[in-house]
Amino acid sequence: MTNRVTAGVWMAVGLATGLALAAAGLFVVRQADLFSSGPRIDTSRPSVVRQIRQLQRLETVVFAMDKIVSGGYESRYLPRLLAGDRLLLIAYGDVTAGVDLGLLDAEAVSVDGRSVRLRIPPAELFSTRIDSERTRVYSRETGLFSRVDPNLESEVRREAERQVRQAALDGGILQAASANASTTLQSLLHGLGFETVEISSAPIEP
Repeated sequence: MTNRVTAGVWMAVGLATGLALAAAGLFVVRQADLFSSGPRIDTSRPSVVRQIRQLQRLETVVFAMDKIVSGGYESRYLPRLLAGDRLLLIAYGDVTAGVDLGLLDAEAVSVDGRSVRLRIPPAELFSTRIDSERTRVYSRETGLFSRVDPNLESEVRREAERQVRQAALDGGILQAASANASTTLQSLLHGLGFETVEISSAPIEP
């Protein structure tokens, strides 16, 4: 009888101890869950503005093309064989455009919980370049009584640069740059945890 009582007591004690340990373990897990946290991302407006501005001059489009450009002068009275200097240039150029996010106005960003709205600066041309290695003089005709103009090729190259830049503008490079910048910022802001992202662009100046 005594052994049975003793066994019953120890079973009760063991059960109570087990429940206590289980409760303690549950408390530890819950306490760990309560105090442990993954990396927090600051989505306040100052932080969002700062992270966008860090992108600085965001290059989003490169427009490249070949262009045949001619330049020179001719005599009004003599044929080209005798007077004049004319040059034909095959130029390869590229134009880079994007959005300067360093100019982002803090007031253009609005944060509301998991939603963000912003208005980005207008797209602009960052650079126009004529590739010297791929650009070449196709032909040059200098009259018998004319001197070679040492500045003619430089002038034609400048004209080629102007025409390439204008072709890029006519081809909608600024609109494409603005759209691509919006896509990039959509990905960035969704990555920060925003569920709703609305982006608009300032009007492109003519």
